[in-house]
Amino acid sequence: MSDAMATANGDALLRLQNVESAYGPIKAIRGVSLQVRRGEIAAVLGSNGAGKTTILKTISGIIDPRKGSVEFKGQDITAHDPAAIVRRGLMHVPEGREVFPLLSVRDNLLMGAYTRADKDAVGRDIETVFGYFPILQERAAQEAGLLSGGQQQMLAISRALMAQPELILLDEPSLGLSPKLTKEIFEIVVRINRERGTTILLVEQNANMALNASDYGYVLENGRIVMEDSCERLREKDDIKEFYLGMKDEGVRGERRWKKKKTWR
Repeated sequence: MSDAMATANGDALLRLQNVESAYGPIKAIRGVSLQVRRGEIAAVLGSNGAGKTTILKTISGIIDPRKGSVEFKGQDITAHDPAAIVRRGLMHVPEGREVFPLLSVRDNLLMGAYTRADKDAVGRDIETVFGYFPILQERAAQEAGLLSGGQQQMLAISRALMAQPELILLDEPSLGLSPKLTKEIFEIVVRINRERGTTILLVEQNANMALNASDYGYVLENGRIVMEDSCERLREKDDIKEFYLGMKDEGVRGERRWKKKKTWR
């Protein structure tokens, strides 16, 4: 862990310590330790199959870790029931959007607020998310399954916001979207963070978009964190430039330098 992150331990909203999760005999993540500070956007970068989605599923209680601990707001939530974790203020926007296809857009939003009893505030929050994504207001009565992929992603994020979470886990928001829609959604994600103070843990293959939107980043390879730093500094690292941003320097060998250094523990 870097000195910058170590000094911020007291302000960590989410902390994973030495977490290991598996699918049967196959270990998906190995000894993952990371933290997300209150009010920031943190990103986990990695190729397909690196274990990014498994990290989010472990945090939200979908997968029970074999080792390690998950803390949220200073409380241990390791292997807790997902519904209980939602009530604590943590929402998971899964890969592939996963909207309720036969429910209307408005009813999908109301499903996001099912833990709330403040009906008047729920109505105001629906108008707020319509402000972020005006197309959802136009399609409010339409079945969610008839929306485009980009519109479903907007709906999935908006549904999470309806729970008034302190932390959103956002899994591959750019998946299957055009560059234009990807840019639009990332801009809204940054607005949500800046305007509402919502903390976000983002996992994403589109490293350029993720690094530009986020404050702090982790690089995951073969289930292990192999690099971490502020996103500003990560963008300047040669390994990130070559293997994630497609900016190859002359003379750089094909083997990744962090593999040679073995920076993981």
